[in-house]
Amino acid sequence: MPDAALRYTVFGLVALAALLALCSWLVRTRRVSPFGALGKALRAISDPVMRPVERRLVRMGGNPAHAGGWLIVVTAVLGIVLLSLVGWLVSTFYVAQAAAQSGPRGTASLIVEIVYKIVIFALLVRIIASWFGLFRYSKWIRPAYILTDWIIEPLRRVIPPLGSMDVTPLVAWFALWLIRGFVHSVLGA
Repeated sequence: MPDAALRYTVFGLVALAALLALCSWLVRTRRVSPFGALGKALRAISDPVMRPVERRLVRMGGNPAHAGGWLIVVTAVLGIVLLSLVGWLVSTFYVAQAAAQSGPRGTASLIVEIVYKIVIFALLVRIIASWFGLFRYSKWIRPAYILTDWIIEPLRRVIPPLGSMDVTPLVAWFALWLIRGFVHSVLGA
């Protein structure tokens, strides 16, 4: 079970980050004397990992005393992202394999499903980016606009905003859902 092994590895890395943060905290708060043998050993263990995190925090305007917490949080988030990515890749492989074995209709259904998920993801990126003031001309958000303009812009000409709320992405999502269902019914999948 490589999935279970990967989960245990991620859990171990988060636990190691917590242990390093604890070692650094013990020395920083002088619960353990930084000049004693134990303090020197704890600093030798934790400093190679904590110093770069502290430097990065200082450059970003943060407090270097919070480096331990940030190390734990970043390690946990990266672990969750890694587990999600591996899970997605494995499930996509199995779905693609099943679609290839079911013939051309299964392959066409898979392609429809992949395109649907990509456009929905781009729609979500577009919505969330607009909350943070990132719009069409931001180089990271531009692909989301390119992938969704074909459905959002015609809807905007027809559907007025409700006060300050733009409901066209919600209507676009519903329209995409209907189109996907229609195509699947035509394919017989």
